[in-house]
Order: sequence, then C-alpha cells, then structure tokens
Amino acid sequence: MARIAGVNVPQNKLVHVGLTYIYGIGDKFSDQICNALEIKKSTRVNQLTDEQILKIREYIDKNFTVEGDLRRENSLSIKRLIDLASYRGSRHRKKLPVRGQRTRCNARTRKGKAIAIAGKKLTPLKK
Repeated sequence: MARIAGVNVPQNKLVHVGLTYIYGIGDKFSDQICNALEIKKSTRVNQLTDEQILKIREYIDKNFTVEGDLRRENSLSIKRLIDLASYRGSRHRKKLPVRGQRTRCNARTRKGKAIAIAGKKLTPLKK
C-alpha cells in the first residue's frame, strides 16, 4: 500500500486520481506532480515502483503544504478572524455562512439540521 503524506493511497486507482485523496492536492496539483515526475496518467498506483513513490513523497514535501499542516493553517486563520472580532469572524463563531449567502431559507448545510420550535401549539378556535 502506497503511503504518501500520511495517507494510504488506494492501490487500484490511477495515479493522478489517487493523489487527490491527499488533503490539499486536487486535480490541478496531481496533474502537475505527474508531469513534473514524468509519470503517465494511465499508470495505476500499484504499478508504481518504490523509487517513483519516493520521488512523489519528496516532491510533495518540497512544494506543497498538505494534510495536518494545511488543516492547522486553515484553523489558525479562522481563529485569527474570530479573535479580531471581524465580521467574518463573528459569522464563523455563530456558525453562519461567511461569504454573503442568504440565511432566510437556505444555509442548511452550515446551520445544521432544522429544529422544530418546541411548545408552539395551535390554540383551538372559539365559537
């Protein structure tokens, strides 16, 4: 099993697809890595030699911020916004959308599952 940047890359995937399992590497960067190391995109991860896997590891370590370091960097930047008490920081603190999206009828992903208002029963009509 190929272990790159602390992630077990699936054996039966193509190389440029398997690299996207690493947090911080998407399609663009996986293609860039394959081109720089002259690895064919039709190659599967289980067909890579130990030497090629080592080259991929070294290239990623040298050129990219991935996995734990990138997650830590993102969380620190959000924490900085919250500490500054900026508008964006207050939106992060309240767990609301940060980039100007509407919240009246959408934003369920960010706000979580809708909760019914408890204790609000309809009063019977008087005749």
